[in-house]
Amino acid sequence: MPNESKPLIEVRGLKTEFRLSQRTVHAVNGISFTLNEGEVLGVVGESGCGKSVTALSIMRLIDDPGKIIAGEVWFHDQDQPVDLLSLPLNQMQKIRGNKISMVFQDPMTSLNPVMTIGSQIAEPLWIHRGMSKKDAEESTVKLLERVGIPEANLRYKEYPHQFSGGMRQRVMVAMAIACHPKLVIADEPTTALDVTIQAQILDLLKQLKDEINTSAIIITHDLGVVAEMANRVAVMYAGFIVENGAVEQIYDKPLHPYTIALMGSIPRLHYLPERLTTIDGAPPSLITEITGCPFYPRCSSKISRCETENPAPVEVRPDHTVACWVAQAKG
Repeated sequence: MPNESKPLIEVRGLKTEFRLSQRTVHAVNGISFTLNEGEVLGVVGESGCGKSVTALSIMRLIDDPGKIIAGEVWFHDQDQPVDLLSLPLNQMQKIRGNKISMVFQDPMTSLNPVMTIGSQIAEPLWIHRGMSKKDAEESTVKLLERVGIPEANLRYKEYPHQFSGGMRQRVMVAMAIACHPKLVIADEPTTALDVTIQAQILDLLKQLKDEINTSAIIITHDLGVVAEMANRVAVMYAGFIVENGAVEQIYDKPLHPYTIALMGSIPRLHYLPERLTTIDGAPPSLITEITGCPFYPRCSSKISRCETENPAPVEVRPDHTVACWVAQAKG
């Protein structure tokens, strides 16, 4: 069970922008959340809401023209927590792939096409664990076997193009867990995989999480993945976290109109309407800085205050926050 008294990651007021020649994209707009030891946090929301940028910001992998302009990311690895955003780059490099690792969204573009699978998995073992080439090779084969790659002793010498999409994703998982990190961030780990392979990857992630006792952040569009994998869920919209709480609370009784609309758009086996529920309109442009509630133009529950004031997240139930004037008024 998660230990609620021990936070592992505390994100406070994180803001990330992409400054282009004639405009600025406000990708992440001052979000805050906490992940405790042993927990799995699901981050959901539609495309372009800032989920992946949040993950890359935590890892400090934002390149020009992107820039983290504000915030803190406190990592409680030792007795004294450290702010990842203020660490010198050489110290951050000691954490990446070692204490915190990431399963990227597209394994074909994330894996180096001219390096063998084995050498790419072994690299963090050389760098962070100081293993000899022989020991790293033996550990790599065991990792490939652990994630379900058949004939691992032969296949570790092959290249990414010789693997299927599902097997490449297994390789990414093997790389992520090589050093037994405290935190694994999985960015759309089941994207572009068929449903059978998706189920296998999710089962693998659950099994490995229990084996190596790690925490996880899972970024996805799929609310079913969150229901299966996560203890907590953060709902993002237009670069903001609009609702955050335990999975059971959010799924049983969502409070934010956007979360309610998301839940309403899920097909139900026991109820098959002629048309699925949709959310009218489109997300706001992130080029213009948002002053009111970002969901205001699409919201059926809006009041006049929503147009000009963006509500801060408020705890309306124990360990359940929502950024909505209407939901906060109802309590």
